[in-house]
Amino acid sequence: MSDFHQTGVISTLHRFRTSSLEKLEKELEVLSKTRPITLILPSLYSELNGKALKGIVEELKNAGYLHQIVVALSKADKIAFQHAKEFFSVLPQKVVIIWNSGERMTKLYALLKKHNLNAGPDGKGLGVWTALGYVLAEGNSHMVALHDCDIVNYNREILARLCYPIANPNFDYEFCKGYYSRVNDRMYGRVTRLFIIPLLRAMAKIIGYNPLLVYLDSFRYPLAGEFSMTTELARINGIHGDWGLDFGLLAEVYSNCSVNRVCQVDLIDSYEHKHQVLSEDDPGSGLFKLSIDISRVFFRTLASEGVDFSDGLQNTLLATYQGTAHDMIKKYHDDASINNLPFDRQEEWLAVKTFAEGLRLGGNSFLEDPLGQPQIPNWSRITSTMPEFLGLLKESVEEDNK
Repeated sequence: MSDFHQTGVISTLHRFRTSSLEKLEKELEVLSKTRPITLILPSLYSELNGKALKGIVEELKNAGYLHQIVVALSKADKIAFQHAKEFFSVLPQKVVIIWNSGERMTKLYALLKKHNLNAGPDGKGLGVWTALGYVLAEGNSHMVALHDCDIVNYNREILARLCYPIANPNFDYEFCKGYYSRVNDRMYGRVTRLFIIPLLRAMAKIIGYNPLLVYLDSFRYPLAGEFSMTTELARINGIHGDWGLDFGLLAEVYSNCSVNRVCQVDLIDSYEHKHQVLSEDDPGSGLFKLSIDISRVFFRTLASEGVDFSDGLQNTLLATYQGTAHDMIKKYHDDASINNLPFDRQEEWLAVKTFAEGLRLGGNSFLEDPLGQPQIPNWSRITSTMPEFLGLLKESVEEDNK
């Protein structure tokens, strides 16, 4: 039986395999003439040497409906930047590479600091934010789509399905989140399965009905790195610079957009990318760090909606979360068993224990400094403070790309 279940308060667009990629791309070619589409690729320089990005570039050669491709390049010196320009030069579309650690961009970030507008350290969050700024400065795109550069089994259907809900004016969506199965030789997606979903449901047990919690729990894969949105929404959304970027973006969309104009779309049968280690002994790396960053975003987002946090609430949440997550382990075990998949309960328990510690550390960080680690300012705030900045950004990026 095909899955046609509508989850929560947002629209879910399923993949019934009754349409073809050729049909989708032909429609997008027509739609893109009046609603131009930009693809943003946040990339570490190291990913240029991997198989995944090479396969992605080969597929993108035939995505003729794209207006341009903007590569947000992080962790790259001058030699690496030149290599990146050569690497992406095989694409037939207009390609712009943002060299985040280059001299011109570094000067622009320093200029922001002088105006008390800190964009944060080099990384995915900064790269995505700057790429969005360039798209706004360029001024010719109706929408942006974004996906990661480590998708091992990438094909163009992922991009086409991600773009279509925003590109089609009859749909009337402003934001689209991708989702997919994280099951291959076993169940993956531990942070979603064992942290985010149990956390949302644990909080709902404690505080009762909350529209934001219902909205967040409506997403089938809230940590997916794939999304698309209109450029107008991109102008007013803030971006988190740490590993809470994907989860934090959903909260931003909730604040700036009606849930009736938010959807999620099934992109691919099974999604394979590099897997982060748990790093249960190191809160500064791996999934442990991810859980801490997400916790900070979670606490700050609910506080902005009027939820009153205290030490007592945090302790109750920790206990309720662990109980909820342990119940989920039983369900996942049974699901894996009937599908003849390996399932290590001890590893799952260790993950929950690590995520609970991440929740505690993230909660403590929030309680100690509720205003700490702010998100990168949205572009509306930047342009109201520095009207000339987008022009400077466009000029700097284009000079680097000559």
